[in-house]
Amino acid sequence: MDEPGIEITAAARAPASPPHPARRMLRALGDLLFTPGCVNCDGLVERGGAAGALRYVCAKCEARIQFAREPCCPTCGFPFGENVAEGDRLCEHCEGLSPVFDEGRTAVLFKDAARALIHELKYHNTLHTLRDIETLFGKSPRVLEIARGAVLVPVPLYPRKERHRGYNQASLIAECLARAAGGARTGTRVEMLLRRVVDTVSQTRLDRATRRANLRKAFALAPDARVDPALKYVVVDDVFTTGSTLNSCARVLRRAGCANIKIATFAHG
Repeated sequence: MDEPGIEITAAARAPASPPHPARRMLRALGDLLFTPGCVNCDGLVERGGAAGALRYVCAKCEARIQFAREPCCPTCGFPFGENVAEGDRLCEHCEGLSPVFDEGRTAVLFKDAARALIHELKYHNTLHTLRDIETLFGKSPRVLEIARGAVLVPVPLYPRKERHRGYNQASLIAECLARAAGGARTGTRVEMLLRRVVDTVSQTRLDRATRRANLRKAFALAPDARVDPALKYVVVDDVFTTGSTLNSCARVLRRAGCANIKIATFAHG
């Protein structure tokens, strides 16, 4: 059964084949000379597609991408079922979170091609996937609404980890969102207001309680950072899992005097 609140086409019902790892290394070079391969199934991505079509995801896999549609949880942005009780504040994904931010939204679910785009960016230094991430943000009006006119604050990496990776993926994703939301034309900008002061272990395999403990006092205001209580601040990350990281960042901003704090992620899952 299709998940309520998620837009899904008939083509999205068939499972995708996993990408072949051996072909990832050749993708960047091949894209310069040949039709690129899909990051999700390694199928060909035809050039000259419709306006707004993804560049590194084939049409079949693009059809499987599940956008977060109303009704959604106001805290994390995950699509609710049709029978959610009016006035419910939290869903199962952010139960027990006690958010210090005001609202959260996400663009897509962390599945299939959306997951592949993030994995390529984070673990294979495939920066060209940012083009498709920006395109998908452009198709997510709820996220664009929350971002327009805001100061986008990326979740920071610990300096050692950022040096090892060569970039902070949350910062690059925040820049994608800022461009999709209109940039300077709409008063949307990215500011690195936070720093990570504790080199925490990976959150990937931790449960909710351990994640929260792992992130206690992990973030601080960046040197010379200034906040304006009159502005809207949106903490940006790649994926919402339990919300612990985003909530920890929002707590630092709240203590610094930010009155209007929201969160936005590219994916949820």
